[in-house]
Amino acid sequence: MSISSLPSAYGIGTFGSAAFRFVDLLVDLKQKYWQILPMGPLTVGDSPFQAISLFAGNPYYIDLDELIVRGLLRQEEVNAYRWGEDEERVDYGILYQNRYTVLQQAFKRFDLSDQNYIAFCDRNQVWLEDYSLYMALKYHFDNKAWYEWERPVKDRMEEELIKYRRLLSEETAFWKFCQYEFYRQWNMLKRYANGRGIQLIGDMPFYVAYDSVDVWTHRELFQLDGEGRMISVAACPPDDFSAGGQIWGNPVYDWEAMEKDNFSWWQARMRHQAELFDVIKIDHFLGIVKYFSLPAEEKDIRLGRWSKGPGRKLTDFLEQAADGKPIIAENMGTVLPGVNKLIQKMGWPDMKVLLFAFNGKADNVYLPHNYEDTNTVVYAGTHDNDTIVGYYRDCNDYELAYLYSYLNIDKKEEISDAFIRAAYASIADVVILQMQDILQLDSEARMNQPSTVGGNWKWRIMEDALPEERRSWIRTQTALYRR
Repeated sequence: MSISSLPSAYGIGTFGSAAFRFVDLLVDLKQKYWQILPMGPLTVGDSPFQAISLFAGNPYYIDLDELIVRGLLRQEEVNAYRWGEDEERVDYGILYQNRYTVLQQAFKRFDLSDQNYIAFCDRNQVWLEDYSLYMALKYHFDNKAWYEWERPVKDRMEEELIKYRRLLSEETAFWKFCQYEFYRQWNMLKRYANGRGIQLIGDMPFYVAYDSVDVWTHRELFQLDGEGRMISVAACPPDDFSAGGQIWGNPVYDWEAMEKDNFSWWQARMRHQAELFDVIKIDHFLGIVKYFSLPAEEKDIRLGRWSKGPGRKLTDFLEQAADGKPIIAENMGTVLPGVNKLIQKMGWPDMKVLLFAFNGKADNVYLPHNYEDTNTVVYAGTHDNDTIVGYYRDCNDYELAYLYSYLNIDKKEEISDAFIRAAYASIADVVILQMQDILQLDSEARMNQPSTVGGNWKWRIMEDALPEERRSWIRTQTALYRR
């Protein structure tokens, strides 16, 4: 469950009291892991997989109540703003209008001579200086992306950067303050979770948003022309997630350029993830073996092509940078030879998704009886799938005959719980369930619809959404299958 999905009075989940209560809930349900969606600052489309920075955190997750307790905000100031009309849906438009205004008020009361703040800025200078300047420049240039800025700034001419650092010094300090508060609060939550025996799994995006500080500062690592325009964009051919394929629009990596310094940029990313999380899940691992792209101006997925990725050359460095933290390689959707082989060579767990299991074929690799290794992470479904209830809602009994027989059930209402039992009963070392599926919610709780923009990443859980009867059932299943 995403941090954004937690309940709060201010329009989106935060690192506040509800996050700590969710950890308590996981402990009560006898769970061991909490997997979280990427936590980077959002750009157009509000996707956590299209962040403005791969190192910065999303200021929306800063708990305003904690700032009130510390005297940086007043309750009446926070209450003066609207945070959305629907408690079960995030309104990103309202958040964009109001959240930073409120945080600015907190910043004005913050003591920039605070030694903890100064130490944080020093410790994270490598990425924080560029990020804070990037955000200040975005607002200075009417929220335009870096490739639309005036040329001297777009091209990072040193005298221009010096000029704007001086001109926008207060603005850059604000963005540093936001990051300080984000990481201070996150670290408190992580310490609490770890102290209660809950490990946090982080989802590391594979690609980078074009409108990002990472591309602006490292143009040489991407397939861009001399003007900074994308030559190719990341895409995905038709697969289990999207019958028509997907054009993601991210800039494609220049793997040869990255290899020249032993993938130092990727190593820095992985070290950062290892500081944030107890387990790291690499999104779209397929792209490390082979990546699919098409010319930047094209819209026809049929014009895309496969190209070879760095493979083991990169994964060895990633494992080294993870410094012993477990790594999960996301391996689903398009199946290519070599992906499983590389995962096995690295000793990383295999990944299975039960929603892909029931096509009526007994040799389907996602069916639990076909799992070959306990070193497996099985998901009932993922954030890119419909909920279990929604996924099967329009299926008829004939289409569900194999599923009914396999799970020993006879009606749709039993499917979601049967999925949980099947996952728990499997030999997989780890089972991850979406909170929406534990709550048996329909498609309105779906987190993301691939290939669409708008309407995604909005679902939120209500306070006390899980009644005691349901909690007892989860606890029983957990004990029954020694999870």
